Amino acid sequence: MTGLHTRDSGAATGTGDRSRPRAALPALCLTQIVSWGIVYYAFPVLNPQITAATGWPAGATTAAFSLGLLVSALAGIRVGRILDRHGPRAVMTIGSALGVTSLLVVATAPNLTVFFVGWALAGLAMAATFYQPAFAALTRWWAPDHIRALTVVTLAGGLASTVFAPLTALLADHLSWRHTYLVLAAVLATVTIPAHALALRAPWPDAPPTTAHADTGESRTERSRPFLLLAAAFTLSAFTMYAVVVALVPLLMERGYTTNQAAWALGLGGAGQTLGRTLYAALARRTTVTARTTILIALGGLTTAAFAAVSGPYALLVAVSIAAGMVRGNLTLLQATAVTDRWGTAHYGRLSGLLAAPATTAAAMAPFAGAALAAPLGGYSHLFVFLAAISMIAASTAAWTSPDTDKQARSE
Repeated sequence: MTGLHTRDSGAATGTGDRSRPRAALPALCLTQIVSWGIVYYAFPVLNPQITAATGWPAGATTAAFSLGLLVSALAGIRVGRILDRHGPRAVMTIGSALGVTSLLVVATAPNLTVFFVGWALAGLAMAATFYQPAFAALTRWWAPDHIRALTVVTLAGGLASTVFAPLTALLADHLSWRHTYLVLAAVLATVTIPAHALALRAPWPDAPPTTAHADTGESRTERSRPFLLLAAAFTLSAFTMYAVVVALVPLLMERGYTTNQAAWALGLGGAGQTLGRTLYAALARRTTVTARTTILIALGGLTTAAFAAVSGPYALLVAVSIAAGMVRGNLTLLQATAVTDRWGTAHYGRLSGLLAAPATTAAAMAPFAGAALAAPLGGYSHLFVFLAAISMIAASTAAWTSPDTDKQARSE
């Protein structure tokens, strides 16, 4: 992490008149691990126990989780506007408190209605604490060196499932799902609320002037063909990626593996994300933004197809999970830099929020849709074949997302 500051001990941001908050990067690394691990990755591990203990249908509990992701998508646009103007401290601190509250509601829910309310609150917390606000903070504070900062925080964030999927399974072996969530809520409160409140106190720099390669205005950018096609590609890719993450545990259990084995496979996929992100800078140097977008989404389809084709041995499934995690890790950085690579940093919060909204909506629908489609498709293996096909459509769409293509079309 120190490498991010070696050029100047009082490293300036892209605006040249503010200092980078030294505690922000390590704090965001820690809070991304904890927030993602507890609010997101604990659910796929606990859901089988939730349905068994309550008698609630798996489709209903998964729909509640999907509702949280949908709320996150809708709230993310407004959060992006606030971040552009005021910075991340209040947003992420309040979001952490909401995350704790949401888990307390989920853990004590006496019925499905309250369970849904808890996950709706969790959606607000996700919008305010997950990657999008962290990316906005690092892009503004660290520009023009933000790619290195983004890589560091996503390297850490990739460990969320590695740490918390097995930890959640371990807790669930000794506690009920409700008490497990209460323990996780206490960890979330202890780590993330003070970290966001204390480490993100630096003054928020003014937006940098629009760069030469950026579009002339955010409204023109968001209506452009490359932006719309990129949003479509990311939406299809997000649907498959999040469906795979949530469906991996039931896929492996369908094949006879235990919950702990499935949780470890999911968790080691997170280690793959961390490994994959170390390769992104080299990939970015050797490819155009359109080429790497297309390649990475296509690789996501290939790893999804591999899950469908490989039923064992367990070590081979773990290897596929790690490879899929490597692709997911690169896709996260790809999405984090999509706006700046094409249109600059001036309206990063708003444009990234708009770009992420349909993708997050698709991610919200993915767990429910995956569970609903598994049976009519003939099981989770056939579901993964279906998801792989969608990824390939997304890759084809991504091939047409170059801003230069849009400029050529307008000139004609």
